[in-house]
Amino acid sequence: MKTGQFTTLAKPVEGVVFKERNSKFLGYAYPVTDETRIEALLSRLRKQHGKANHVCYGWQLGTDPVIWRVNDDGEPNNSAGMPIYGQIQAFGLTNILIAVVRYFGGTKLGVGGLISAYRKTAQLTLEEGKTVTKTVLKNLTVECDYKDAHQVMQMVKRHRMKILSQKNEMRVQFILGIPLNNYKEALDHLRDLAGVTVEGDPELE
Repeated sequence: MKTGQFTTLAKPVEGVVFKERNSKFLGYAYPVTDETRIEALLSRLRKQHGKANHVCYGWQLGTDPVIWRVNDDGEPNNSAGMPIYGQIQAFGLTNILIAVVRYFGGTKLGVGGLISAYRKTAQLTLEEGKTVTKTVLKNLTVECDYKDAHQVMQMVKRHRMKILSQKNEMRVQFILGIPLNNYKEALDHLRDLAGVTVEGDPELE
């Protein structure tokens, strides 16, 4: 994969079933961009499966650095969350949540059996989904007078930026998403514009 790109799910995958010794495991996977969305999805799953014994999960956000979390939700330590997260790594994905809901079937699986079942459910869930490769964007704040806004718009088009927000007050303020592999060049060109102030990421300059 090219530098400045990442792979995630194109759309959610829900309710993939795996059964092991009368226990039923249901796999769910979602493309996500922030922890607020992750918590909302997990809350919805817990309500949807109020009678389930466990709702275990693993997730990862970002590229460099990455943020990740796992949760065993009452299963033995590292028997659920880590096997789920391992499949995120195995498929080379990020900006993704995988949750596995378990309905206990009356027969204990043991730690080894649990690891295998949660891993397999996560794997089957990801195999049902389609992936998409996206460009890593870094944010930049730009301010200018109204008369200079057209210069900024020209740079947006030239460097394939995304306008994440725009405020029209005393001055025009843009928050722009710039492809990581084009960040330095775009930043330099914006700073060359007369009447335009730019606030970038010092770590990338």
